[in-house]
Formats: sequence, structure tokens, C-alpha cells
Amino acid sequence: MSTLTIELPAGVSAEEAKFLMAVKLSETEKLSLGQTAKLVGYSKSIFIELVSKLGVPVINYSPEDLEQEMLL
Repeated sequence: MSTLTIELPAGVSAEEAKFLMAVKLSETEKLSLGQTAKLVGYSKSIFIELVSKLGVPVINYSPEDLEQEMLL
């Protein structure tokens, strides 16, 4: 694992920056939900709840996959 050091502007905490970076890594499918939850120290279910409150989808189905899933 690599380490990143950055200077944050006033008003942005390290925890907030780490969480938002984890959200983006999950959203872009660079890391799984479980990996990103672990990265920020939350359970997977809590992480999903928090990400959902930001309006970020946690399930990324194509329209075809979603239709197939709905038929099951």
C-alpha cells in the first residue's frame, strides 16, 4: 500500500478528505465497497449508508443486468 501526504485547506479535516477519497475510489470501482470501508475504518454496512446519503450509487447495474435481476 502507498502513502499519500497532502496539505488540506482550512475547514477540511483529514478524516473528511480520507472518506471522500474512499467514496471516489469506490465510485470509480478502483476499490470494492469492502476495501473502501476498511480504508476509512467503517463497517461495510455503515459505509454503504453514508455513501448513499451523499447520493452516490452503491450498486452499479447496467440496464440489462438490472432487468435480469428483477426477473429473478
